[in-house]
Amino acid sequence: MVRCSKLIASMLPLFALTTQHALADDKQDFSSMQMQGVEQIEVKVDLDNAVKRLSKAVQFKTISNQDRNDFDEQAFNDYHEFIKQSYPLVHKTLKREIIGDPRPFSLLYTWKGKDPSLAPAIFMAHQDVVPIAEESRDQWLVEPFSGAIKDGYIWGRGVLDDKNQIHAILEATEMKIKQGFQPSRTIMFVFGHDEEVGGPEGAKSAADLLEKRGIKEIAFVIDESAPLTPGIFPGIRENTALIGIAQKGFISLELAINSVGGHSSQPPLESNIVALAKAVTKVEAAQFPYKLHDAVRYQYRFMGPELPKEQQAMYKAVAYGDNDNLTQLEKDFINAMAANQVTRSMIHTTTAVTMFNAGIKDNVLPPSATAVVNFRPMPGDTPEVIIEHVKNAIQDERITVRDISASTPATNVANPHGQGYKLLEKTIRQTWGNDLIVSPFFVMGGSDSKHFQARSFAPDVYTITGIQLESTKEFEGFHGVNERILIEEYGRSIGFFYSLIDNLEDL
Repeated sequence: MVRCSKLIASMLPLFALTTQHALADDKQDFSSMQMQGVEQIEVKVDLDNAVKRLSKAVQFKTISNQDRNDFDEQAFNDYHEFIKQSYPLVHKTLKREIIGDPRPFSLLYTWKGKDPSLAPAIFMAHQDVVPIAEESRDQWLVEPFSGAIKDGYIWGRGVLDDKNQIHAILEATEMKIKQGFQPSRTIMFVFGHDEEVGGPEGAKSAADLLEKRGIKEIAFVIDESAPLTPGIFPGIRENTALIGIAQKGFISLELAINSVGGHSSQPPLESNIVALAKAVTKVEAAQFPYKLHDAVRYQYRFMGPELPKEQQAMYKAVAYGDNDNLTQLEKDFINAMAANQVTRSMIHTTTAVTMFNAGIKDNVLPPSATAVVNFRPMPGDTPEVIIEHVKNAIQDERITVRDISASTPATNVANPHGQGYKLLEKTIRQTWGNDLIVSPFFVMGGSDSKHFQARSFAPDVYTITGIQLESTKEFEGFHGVNERILIEEYGRSIGFFYSLIDNLEDL
């Protein structure tokens, strides 16, 4: 899952700026975009049994290791059987398919709607979890895969990322079916099995399959991202719900040289290692330019009015600016973002040298050397653009460049002014009240939904983890130690998806 806490915490320097320029256009509205007057709804759930089911779900070690040969098929099969037994009405009513290429362990459920002319909606979550670092085990207050129910929390790896979302969706659906409900539009659930390693086997296969089946439009997609958290955004103390509206892309390139090796006593003027090191240095030096784009502009149109007044001239300029003609205020914004290691990733395609391999012995010149460079592309920087950029930077025909990843481009930008965003904000406020800030957000990392959002048939993909955290400290559970969620908040998460199913009737 995407990690937002580090990004947001690091944005503090940006909000310490002082504004020295006048508003570019006083006629443009920069009032609050927050929805008002939504009545809060309490959805009654069988919380005791729901908690027991989630606790049991955490006990299945559905781990995605970086070494894809290290894959526990039995854990996933057992988890699938547990889900099947736990939600009998779901499995009686919905069509269930096990998909994935080359390994079929992702789940695709289809809840047929009453009106086949309506474009379907998709709810996404992922079954897999990250492994437990052996050096961190003594820091856990409970056994990581115990699913312990203790001190008002459910504990364990995956309880927050992301089995809580799978089971909240299924609990809500079981409730709705029991009440005789059938949605007007078809609703699909996509529960991937390899999100933590990019989703090339699961979610990508699901998107490919639906496209192959002739689906021309998906009306609404929701997937995991940042949970609701008070104080998550610097300058705003209130509870905040960040809705991801776009995600950066992903591509890893292998740079390689294959030439003559030999004995270290007779080295050439330039060894393969040195040649490759020079190439990598050139790539790192050839940084992609900073630029603003619609996802960032939308973010500050919604978030800007809630931030300190003295900064709002700059945020207004960002919200309403022209991507091709930057004002001084926008340049000030870019300079502030670029000065910080994390925030600058919001405004350009990043370049990260992550691997370098060469040599097997201290007195042998290696005949080959390889390096891996990972890029997180901005909108417009396609894999083809990046490969060409790298080749132009290196200017060395000895170095080959090869895409070794399940690369994805930056996604489309979902419409934060559309009906899908509005129904999602309404559902958030129905569940957690009006005393919070809701804003679109540009996602630095990625979730399984990127495999849908990068395609034309899924224009409106929104990402948010539908659960409330007590504080930013709870973020430490994501891929860290002592992952846990409050029992009562899990109940609200179930209510959130229950209400979202109802609200989709108005889309």
